[in-house]
Amino acid sequence: MDHGFVIRDFVDERKYHNTAILIYLKAVNEVMGNINVRIGNSLNQGYFTYTDVHLTPTDINKIRRRMESLIAKDIEIVAEHPTMQRAMDKWASLGFKEKARLLIGQDPDDTIEIANLDGYRNCMYTKVLPSTGYVDLFELRPYRQGMLLRLPNALHGHKIPAYRDDDKLYDAFAESKRMRKATGVDYLADLNELIRAGRTDEVIAASEWHQSKQLKEFAEQIVEQGKKIVLIAGPSSSGKTTTAKRICEEISKMTCEPLYLGTDDYFVERKDSPIGPDGKPDFEGLACLDLELFNRQMEDLLAGKEVDLPEFDFLTGEKKFGHRITSLKPGQIVVIEGIHSLNDVLTAHIPAEHKFKIYISPLTQMGVDRHNRLSTADARLLRRMVRDNQFRGYNAEATLDAWPKVRAGESVNIFPYSSSADVVFNSSTVYETNLLRTYAEPLLRAIGEDSPGYAQAQRILGLLKFFAPIESADAVPENSILREFIGK
Repeated sequence: MDHGFVIRDFVDERKYHNTAILIYLKAVNEVMGNINVRIGNSLNQGYFTYTDVHLTPTDINKIRRRMESLIAKDIEIVAEHPTMQRAMDKWASLGFKEKARLLIGQDPDDTIEIANLDGYRNCMYTKVLPSTGYVDLFELRPYRQGMLLRLPNALHGHKIPAYRDDDKLYDAFAESKRMRKATGVDYLADLNELIRAGRTDEVIAASEWHQSKQLKEFAEQIVEQGKKIVLIAGPSSSGKTTTAKRICEEISKMTCEPLYLGTDDYFVERKDSPIGPDGKPDFEGLACLDLELFNRQMEDLLAGKEVDLPEFDFLTGEKKFGHRITSLKPGQIVVIEGIHSLNDVLTAHIPAEHKFKIYISPLTQMGVDRHNRLSTADARLLRRMVRDNQFRGYNAEATLDAWPKVRAGESVNIFPYSSSADVVFNSSTVYETNLLRTYAEPLLRAIGEDSPGYAQAQRILGLLKFFAPIESADAVPENSILREFIGK
């Protein structure tokens, strides 16, 4: 049934996705019985989902057809509001222990919204659509050891985006899964219990140690393989700057200190900036960079020549020269950070064998429960919101207003190149959302009902309340990627 619903923003997107996941979970339950289903990370323009039993192509086809049947019947989804205590008892009786444990610490008389789809109940932590008929588009396909549930989103005009095999991201999430197993922090309830037990410092230390180990391993690969240029890229609020500097530190321990460059210094003069579809200067696209100058200087550096590196003055909108005249020492490595670094057009004149590419993103490491997760986009939004307020004087409303344009630029300039990376670095820390809650909640609560960002703010607040707060950042190391957002 066509309800005329179109995904127009990220609040609509979350409602649509949660409704589709609810339908999927009910379909699996009806086709396969009471098996354990996990909604994993976002992958290949969809959600990677897996079960504790092997599903054959015939099983997957049955699940798909059952989903189509549920959607065609346009079944009402009823919102129920039991108390936290009643919901806790319900989840415990059904064997969803992590769902029950997550409600510990909440006011037992407070209520929680449960979605009831024809007798199948689940908590999605945010709103769902009124009935199954609203989900007019979905794709279910086998992938690796599970399935992909692919859905339309706000960036693609209510269409399912073209399939893209993010195989490097799959490997990074597999590494994250091993990390969760090693630390015993698989679900949010596990982490909350450690925090309430006074073991926050242990969690922070373990998470930071794992990241440091990965960065050291990357640096060793770079030096051992004789790479000449390291290229680092990732979406907004990934922690690219801190990661690049820490890679430089690790390389310095094995050879001479690398030359660090940011592509922002190669902006074309502001008066020459390309104009985007909205009629405003486009500072995100590749055309905003002086590619001819960049490639010429990289060639000269690798040839041992002296180069006058530019510094872009963001006040005047012009490049300035004469302050960074340099040449490379024998064996010195160049580390370059910027949103286009993985796009081979940027380094078209540099032989592929000289390059080592790193894609960086905070790939959220744990599930809220087996059926819900904090999305990578939400993790980055929280980081950006806190950083904008701490260092740029922006309130949360301004960050939310800018976010759709930021994500649209990423979908064109960054995400398509992730699979070209040699390695993927997961810049998320297992504890960060619990810490960022302390910074973000007051900013989100300040957004009034008359604001266009109000619904988005309420959605995020509704999820954050389940993260046990970490109120002090004292145990966070000074070189932590998280310091790029919280300060010090």
